[in-house]
Amino acid sequence: MKPIDQLKNILEMHLPLSAISYCLDLWQNTPFSFKVQKPRSSKLGDFRYRKDRKIQTITINSDLNRFQFLLTYVHEVAHLRTFEKHGNAHSPHGIEWKKEFQNLMWPILNDSVFPKDILIPLRHHMQSPAASSSRDLFLMKEMSKYDLPNEFISDQVFLSDLLPGKEFLLSGRKFKKGETRRTRVLCEEIESGRKFLVSRLAKVKPI
Repeated sequence: MKPIDQLKNILEMHLPLSAISYCLDLWQNTPFSFKVQKPRSSKLGDFRYRKDRKIQTITINSDLNRFQFLLTYVHEVAHLRTFEKHGNAHSPHGIEWKKEFQNLMWPILNDSVFPKDILIPLRHHMQSPAASSSRDLFLMKEMSKYDLPNEFISDQVFLSDLLPGKEFLLSGRKFKKGETRRTRVLCEEIESGRKFLVSRLAKVKPI
């Protein structure tokens, strides 16, 4: 099977159908090795430039919904294109990458690809895209509506939606929510009394 046919089969399982042709065109313009990996808590996708390799590699987490997968795919392709044009003479999420990401997203920022409830915050996000879309609370909340069903997280909520002082479970440990500091929340572990900064987008189980 040809590489493009293999990629098409993968993308059909993970992307909105209306975006598949466009994403294949991106690959044909700048080919890369593509892998769907088991979920990683630290990132949604990954691109690492290797000078010793002619074909670079992009990876994306397998548990993303179709719209988050698409956004991450274009995000990583933008990294590839930026490195092809500028090498290491730029910061990873600097102006060169932002412009490339914006240019690649523009053709699909419409309601034939994204639902309108995602499209509104996504267009706002793309005015000045951050290193990770997960830093955009409004966008991530709208994105999460389309997450894959999971019986283990159906009773979870975003930490940002809990009131200060409320207790919750995270990774089997009990915490109390404290004050919010930009993108993170100061939380106290009940058993030890230790305090931790937790992402306000963490999914937690209220007690």
